[in-house]
Amino acid sequence: MLKISFQLNGKEVSIEVNPEDSALMVLRDRFHLKGAKEGCGIGECGACTILVDGLAVNSCLMLAAQLDGRNVKTVEGLMHQEKMDILQKEFIEHGAIQCGFCTPGMLLSARALLDENPNPDRDSVVEALSGNLCRCTGYVQVVEAVEAAAEKRESR
Repeated sequence: MLKISFQLNGKEVSIEVNPEDSALMVLRDRFHLKGAKEGCGIGECGACTILVDGLAVNSCLMLAAQLDGRNVKTVEGLMHQEKMDILQKEFIEHGAIQCGFCTPGMLLSARALLDENPNPDRDSVVEALSGNLCRCTGYVQVVEAVEAAAEKRESR
């Protein structure tokens, strides 16, 4: 067993993990954070996306031990003092949520983009979301929601 410590959604946590445990498994099974999901298990679908030090990563491909000393955010950490993130609001407003399976990964990929580039063009939005597969929305609503969030954030 390995003892690791990291920031999880703004709180310092410590846990013992097996060397072969994935970050996804530990977040879901040990911390009971169910937003990240295993879709494909090979890093192709984006359903398991989390933010590690601000970068969108596939938690199914990351070992839990690699979280040691890092800053980790899951979709559950997007809320700010009981208020939804602007991206969450715009996803609802634009009908960018259908079955919801891909939504956490889409939100976190979009959050990573907007944190790096607060005013992205459409091509940048599409590229940032390219690692997230959705079978329901057709992506148009998702791209529009991210663009609207960027615009509203810019106007603050």
